[in-house]
Amino acid sequence: QVQLVESGGGLVQAGGSLRLSCAASGFTFSNHTMSWFRQAPGKEREFVAGIGWSGTMTKYTDSVKGRFTISRDNTKNTAYLQMNSLEPEDTAVYYCAADRSYKVIYTPSIVYDYWGQGTQVTVSS
Repeated sequence: QVQLVESGGGLVQAGGSLRLSCAASGFTFSNHTMSWFRQAPGKEREFVAGIGWSGTMTKYTDSVKGRFTISRDNTKNTAYLQMNSLEPEDTAVYYCAADRSYKVIYTPSIVYDYWGQGTQVTVSS
C-alpha cells in the first residue's frame, strides 16, 4: 500500500522557518522524483520544488528560489522541504508527490503517481 505522509506544517510569523517532511512507503522511493506542491484557498495547485532520484537535480518555482530548499534521504525514504524567510503569500496546504519519471522533474501535477494528504502552512503578517 502506497503512502506519503507529510508533517511539519503549522503557524509561523512572517520571516520565520518551517521544515516539512514526507515519509514514503509502499513503493521504491529511490527511483522516483519527489516534489512539493501547494494549494491556497481559491487557487490551483502549483509546483513548488522537485528533486531527482539521486538528489543532485533540483527545480524550484521562481517565487521560492533562495528561500526554500528541497532534499531527500533515500536511506530513510523521506523527502524534505526547508522553508526560510516565509511570507504570508506562502500560506497554503503543502502536498508531497512522487513521479516514476525519476530522471526528470515535471511541474504539472497530473504527471505525478502518488500524493500525500497535505499539511497546512500558515504564515501570519
